Amino acid sequence: MKELGELQYFLGIEVARSKHGIFLSQRKYVLDLLTEIGMLDCKPVDTPIEQNHKLGMYPDQVPTDKERYQRLVGPLIYLSHTRPDIAYDVSMVSQFMHQPSEAHMNGVTRIMRYLKAAPAKGLMFSKHTHINLEGYTDADWAGSITDRRSTFGYFTFVGSNLVTWRSKKQRVVARSSAEAEFRGMAQVLSELLWLRRLLKDLGVKPLKATNLYCDNKAVVEIAHNPNQLADILTKAVSSKVFYDSLDKLGMRDICTNLRGSVSQDKNKT
Repeated sequence: MKELGELQYFLGIEVARSKHGIFLSQRKYVLDLLTEIGMLDCKPVDTPIEQNHKLGMYPDQVPTDKERYQRLVGPLIYLSHTRPDIAYDVSMVSQFMHQPSEAHMNGVTRIMRYLKAAPAKGLMFSKHTHINLEGYTDADWAGSITDRRSTFGYFTFVGSNLVTWRSKKQRVVARSSAEAEFRGMAQVLSELLWLRRLLKDLGVKPLKATNLYCDNKAVVEIAHNPNQLADILTKAVSSKVFYDSLDKLGMRDICTNLRGSVSQDKNKT
């Protein structure tokens, strides 16, 4: 092993240090990629994908060069290691690797044009007064035109610095937006628990509980009301929860009701 000084460049990732923190980017990697595919002088765009796009698999789609498509998407997947701004878009175009169309190639081209607009974008890791964990998650229910599966995504932060992110289509079809959100929350919870254990192994303990943020109203309501009627079908609960559930289900003890009615009649006589 040899001491080479402070890390500056590693596997296409550039590392810059300043009084503000550590900055990671892949500027040279982006420019080399644009040069290689002949798009260094392309016209830039301000977003990596069109709003309300309709990317999917269609029976009448016009095919494109499969090998070239895969050669373009591969570097984009690696580039998304420091570019969360293209994570969703790369996730979309990578779904059509085995049967790409001209529309899919246009989607890849747009990502390249977006990268041309700001090749030096990257991640800044700054020093903060805490090392608390936070997670943000969202899901696009039945967003896939092809199979109606949902896309979920999440960001996790350690000490207000972004450390992990993901955008991926769910494996099953969700029956509601709440189900899609819950599946996404399960994924990010696993990530947050792993980060907590990793920090513990490093001798670092977060100052407070980990917060997970979700904007789905149904999920928030369920989370704030953990006593569900179906709880008594899945677990042992306290007597209060048990009888409260029976009352909401409309269950009554007819003998008790009859005895109460008889007592009232006797009192009247």
